[in-house]
Order: sequence, then C-alpha cells, then structure tokens
Amino acid sequence: MGSETIKTGRLANGEAQKSVHKERRGLSSNGMNGKHENLGSNRAGTSSSGEDYDLMMNTGDVDGNLDGDVEPVFVCRKARQGDLTFQDIHDNRDFFDEDDEDDSDWEPVQKHVELIKWFCVNCTMVNLGDGVICDLCGEHKDSGILRLGCFASPSSQDAGCSEVESEMKGKNKEMHSQLSASNSLTAIGFDERMLLHSEVQMKSHPHPERSDRLRAIAASLATAGLFPGRCYPISAREITREELQMVHSLEHIQDVELTSHIFSSYFTPDTYANEHSACAARLAAGLCADLASTIFSGWVKNGFAMVRPPGHHAGVREAMGFCLHNNAAVAALAAQAAGAKKVLIVDWDVHHGNGTQEIFDQNKSVLYISLHRHEGGKFYPGTGSANEVGRNGAEGSCVNIPWSRGGVGDNDYIFAFQNLVLPIATEFAPDFTIISAGFDAARGDPLGCCDVTPAGYSRMTDMLYTLTGGKLLVILEGGYNLRSISSSATSVIKVLLGEGPGSELGNIAPSRAGLQTVLEVMKIQMNFWPSLGSSYAKLQSQWGAYCNTRKQIKKRQRTEPPIWWKWGRKRLLYHILVRRLHVKSRGKPSLHSS
Repeated sequence: MGSETIKTGRLANGEAQKSVHKERRGLSSNGMNGKHENLGSNRAGTSSSGEDYDLMMNTGDVDGNLDGDVEPVFVCRKARQGDLTFQDIHDNRDFFDEDDEDDSDWEPVQKHVELIKWFCVNCTMVNLGDGVICDLCGEHKDSGILRLGCFASPSSQDAGCSEVESEMKGKNKEMHSQLSASNSLTAIGFDERMLLHSEVQMKSHPHPERSDRLRAIAASLATAGLFPGRCYPISAREITREELQMVHSLEHIQDVELTSHIFSSYFTPDTYANEHSACAARLAAGLCADLASTIFSGWVKNGFAMVRPPGHHAGVREAMGFCLHNNAAVAALAAQAAGAKKVLIVDWDVHHGNGTQEIFDQNKSVLYISLHRHEGGKFYPGTGSANEVGRNGAEGSCVNIPWSRGGVGDNDYIFAFQNLVLPIATEFAPDFTIISAGFDAARGDPLGCCDVTPAGYSRMTDMLYTLTGGKLLVILEGGYNLRSISSSATSVIKVLLGEGPGSELGNIAPSRAGLQTVLEVMKIQMNFWPSLGSSYAKLQSQWGAYCNTRKQIKKRQRTEPPIWWKWGRKRLLYHILVRRLHVKSRGKPSLHSS
C-alpha cells in the first residue's frame, strides 16, 4: 500500500491539537518505533490531497508515550471523510463536524421497495402498483363480476353491487312466478363438478381457461333471471367409454383417465389436468350428448351447454389447446344416433377447431364451417386454411373462413354469414345445428384480440336459428374475458328463448380484408356448392369497384402537386406572412375598449 494521510477532528476536552502525516508501513502495533524525531515542534504541512493543515502536538504527551504502547493522538483542523479508511472513521466518529462534511460523492441509502403485483379477475392480466383499475380491460380490482356477471359495474368494487342485485331481482320476480319448467323451451347443461378442473400450480399468471368463466356466466344468467328461471336444467351424467370411442382413440381415452390418479399433469405446455379433470371432461361430453338427443327428440326446443373443459381442439388421438374431449363431435354423433341424418357444426371460436375438422373431414353427413383468425397459419393452431375442404370423397364438408388479421368485428362476421355460411348451410339442408360457441373473438378478449360484440353474437345465433326449425345446440368453447363471455352468452341465450336480436340488418359493409377473405373462400367452395356462383359474381364486381376507387385515390394523391409548387415560393411566403399579421392584429385589444 502507498502512503495515506490520517486526519481527525478537534478534541472536545481542550487538549492541544495534534496531527501527523505518516506512512502506514512505518507504523507498528506498538506505536511510533523510532519515527518520533519529526514530531518535536509545531509546524505547517500539506495533506496528500493538497489541503493545508496546521500540525500541532503536545510534546510532553509524546515524550511520555514514546516507549509505551499508546499511540499519540493527532488532530487536523479540517478533515475530509473521503481520505479516511472505514476503520479510521469508526474510531473517530465523534470528532467530525457535520457542517463541514462533504458528502457529494456518497450515494444515498436505497430502501427496498416491495413491488405490488395483482392479477385482474376479469382478464387475468398482471397489473403493477397500488391502482385498483386494470390497465388492460378497465375492470375494478374488487369487481363484483363473479356475483352479478356482466351486470356488475366494471369500475366499482363488489360492495357497490347490492343495488344492482336488488333491482334485477325486482324485475325478475314477477317473471319467475309465471314460468315453470314444463313450459320452458331452452335447456341449460351445467354441473358444479366441472369447476374442480383447474391448474394446480399457477405459472407466471392465472391460466385463462379457469373455473371463473362458468361462474361469471352463471352469475349473469341468475341476475338476468334466465337460469334458474326461464331455462330448464338437465341433469348431468358422465359419458361412457363406448360413446367416447366413436370420436376418440382408446389410447387417448386412457390417457385422459390416467390423470385422475395424478395430482397435476400436462398434455401440452398449456393444456393442464388435475385429479378432477377426467371427471369434468366426461361430464361435459355427457351433457352435450344428452342435450343433443333431448333437443332432437323434441323434449326441449334448444339448449346451451355451459361446460368445461372446452373441446374443439381435441382430435382423435390427442388433447391440446385446453381441450380434453371433443364435446361438439360427441353431440353431433348423439344427434345422429337420435335420428338426425345431417348435422351442421358452425364454429365461431377465434381459433380453428382442428380437432373437430379432423374427426369429420371424411364424413359427408356432418358439415363443419369455421370462422377464425388464421393469418397465413401464424395464429394458433395454424390449421384451417381455405384450401382445407375435406378429403376421401367428402370434399366440401369442411368450409374454413380464415381471417387474415386481428380486430375482425361484427360486420365481417355477419357479411360472411350472409354470403357463405347461410347459402352453403341452406344447400346442405341439415336436420340439426350445433354452434361451437367460443367467445374469444369478442371485444376485450386478451387472446383473440377481435371485436365481435354481444349484439353480433345474438345476430349470428338468430340467423342460424331458423335453419333446422329451431333445433339448435350452443356449446361453450373458448372466451377468456369474463365480462365479454358472460354478456355474449347471455345475449345468445336470450335469442334461444325467443327474444329478437334487436334492430334489422341493413347493408353490411365489410372491411377490405374481410371482403377479400370471403371472395377467396367462395372461389374454392363454388366447386362443391353451386349456389355460391351468383353471389360470387356480384361480390367480384363489388371488389373490382372497390379496388378501382382505391387506385384512383392513390393516383390523385401521387399526381396532385403540393400547394407550394402551385403557388410558387414567393407567393406562399407572402400568404404565410399576411396570415400571421392578420392573426396578430385580431389578438390586439381595441383602442375603444373599456
């Protein structure tokens, strides 16, 4: 080590001030060891930092301590902490003058601040800080959505929901007294045991396919007086292995059953199971099968399967995409077992139902139509292009309407219904209709990122309602924003109960991407459904006019010269100066103003 200057503050007991410039290597543990010859008188010196100091010492004290074990005490009039070791500062901490301290090179002590993190009950997204409103969906941290469903205020906490609850009960009291199960035409399939299916250990945030999805829908229906009340509940049963083997391989069925003996397991990184999942999947499939046969046989008019786990991604041999058993496929075969010859499945979940397509793409008696985000195969699960039409003699039994982007809303969906879904379904002439009703294309859904409203879902339900004389089964698939899924499901069930969807449809103007997708699908499906020919010609002319209009606008924008070119530089400058003077003159107060 090099030399180091030790400086201490003024002594409080009035003794003579003492200081020293010493070399640390020259000192021993016993004191000065022969280095005291320079300390006999007072003199001035300079510290290693270039700062002047007065060197003063009581020689009597030194003489008495030269042969002892006590080191002399040295004092400097002005000291800086930056030149001391931590041990020196500690030993002389009482001698520093706080007013003279220079702490410019000292960093402040950083206190440990605990980061507040909470997950939104509505959309499961993480929020940081002590705020109470979700940054993504605007839902209150303590929202009452699980008590009142979509009727709860999104911006107030659960404590403020009592007024809404009492108001809704008052509106429904008279209605409940007039209705009974015997005259209800809409059946609801639900069992609380399906709520036990859950992810055992939460990962980075709550799993989007969670039991609160059913709780929110049930709360909305109860608040609206629909269920219990106007809808008829059917008892649940677990589907048998023989029924499942009509859809899935035996190996797949055994794999799902095995999870009932495992505390926590995963089929894929996002498809979980616990010890209750196999039972929940059997209950969901059993409810869908019984609803289909009950509706087709005429015991009820239509039905809504409020079930989970969802099913349309589950294929013949594998579980994926949160799905274990394919509920829609089970229901379609149950309807056929009850006497239906042709079954239509319309899947409006934002994700393509690859499992349902795999099960029926060689079956002419089941028509599968899916509207989903595709984006050239980049959107999960990557299947469902317009060219996938069925195989092995069943070409045309699969109709895929793959959106090329997110943000698709009511107009594009209804336009596709008018020009593709309904014409093809009418030509197919089904005996029974199933809707794979995923509500993750709804506005506000964190996974779908589309823009379909509850009014849009109710309109699409109404358009399918009359196809098979009202024999319609709606099966819950996806949907992960509790407010969106509960309000959309409530709107759909109101249509099943006979309430109209609202105002009549006018001319639907699709987006440019939506029109292009519909045209591409029509061009392919015309080979199997001749009724599309006339509509395709009309839409093609509409598309041509649209493209020509866009080209003319772009051409005008390119050919029209800028204003400074038409006026010339001097004229433009004159115009700018005159305008500025005019503005300034208007801003000055009048001489005659009071």
